[in-house]
Amino acid sequence: LVDAPWFRAAVALGFIAMAAWTLVPDKFDEDEEGFKHRGGPFLTTLVAFFLVEMGDKTQVATIALGAQYNSILTVAAGTTLGMMLANTPAVFLGEELVKRVSLRATRIAAALLFLVLGLWQLAQLA
Repeated sequence: LVDAPWFRAAVALGFIAMAAWTLVPDKFDEDEEGFKHRGGPFLTTLVAFFLVEMGDKTQVATIALGAQYNSILTVAAGTTLGMMLANTPAVFLGEELVKRVSLRATRIAAALLFLVLGLWQLAQLA
């Protein structure tokens, strides 16, 4: 079912739609000085990660490991440490990247990447 042509077409169109959506700037991109963080970066990141990570493969792996090892504390500690090791470089690299590259250029590059992936997927169907 996942390899069906209609599914591949839907994924391709999803990438193309994401390319268009990526070009739309967020309100804080336009007026970064006037943007107020409610709750600060910690709360913003906490809520964002909670919403984005729900049901992703990391949670599925954690559930499987928790079921296999029957040790909530060690599985939770391992999951947390693993996520911190994976995400810490991204935080520091992201901070440096924003200093050197404009958000507009980043949006355009991301949109082009989504568009190329979508068009490539569509070409695979033909």
